[in-house]
Amino acid sequence: MAISPIYALRETGQNLWRNFMLSFATIITIGVSLWLFGGFFLVNYAVDNATARWEGGIEFVIWMNPDASAEQDANIRNSLESPAISSFAYVDQDATYAEFVELFADTPEMYEVVTPEILPPSYRVIPTNPDADVVQELALQFADRPGVRDVVSADETIRQIQNQADEISRVFLIVSIILLIAATLLILTNVVSAIRSRGSEIEIMKVVGATNWFIRIPFMLEGLAQAMIGALGAWVGLFFLNNNVIAGLGDGDALELMRGFRVSDSEFYSTSVLMLGIAVIVSGIGSMVAVTRYLDT
Repeated sequence: MAISPIYALRETGQNLWRNFMLSFATIITIGVSLWLFGGFFLVNYAVDNATARWEGGIEFVIWMNPDASAEQDANIRNSLESPAISSFAYVDQDATYAEFVELFADTPEMYEVVTPEILPPSYRVIPTNPDADVVQELALQFADRPGVRDVVSADETIRQIQNQADEISRVFLIVSIILLIAATLLILTNVVSAIRSRGSEIEIMKVVGATNWFIRIPFMLEGLAQAMIGALGAWVGLFFLNNNVIAGLGDGDALELMRGFRVSDSEFYSTSVLMLGIAVIVSGIGSMVAVTRYLDT
């Protein structure tokens, strides 16, 4: 007995409506799990893109004390005139204050109580040799100099960003896997519930000669429909995450290190395709187990 697409779609819709609350819970669980799974990849892509451009020219920053004397400042500047230093830029207190205001533009109470005179000027240095160990050793030479408040290397900051991103990604991945397992079980439960509620109809279809696949397909499509709707919701969430959160961090002029924090179109597309594939796998596993184990055909 051949199955009609119209019949299959009608039966799928009826099954979803009969178990509306369970179907809704399944869709939400799938959507959240896929969003977390996709977010795991987007965060990793963004971090890799943000740190890649520093690999060929790691810089460090020498923060001076606000009250450093002219002699102390001159000593640092003379030390920077070295073959080991490719170039450096001096950022005075006014420029530091401008960056501070831009960084805290959304919280004016932060910069309203701050004046340029209390902010430290700095030297932003690009070494000739970009090797991380060489940069670190060079930066340490300035750490205890008179007038120097602190020395921060981009390498250190990159490691901190990568470590924090790894922790966030790990949480995203673990929670998404747990929710995907829960979603698979929910699909199985939903399909089993639909099978049991239509036991009499299934028996009649067997009597009139319906094939196994004629009976199974509407139930399998039910699981697939739940997964696809959940995947669509997850894609909308990922689109918002990419265009508002990740892009917002990458566009911050005050956060120089984060300017490359972004996800390319191809990376977003590949993540979306992967997310869709996982949705199909999850629905396939849940539906197949249900119709194979609980539908006696």
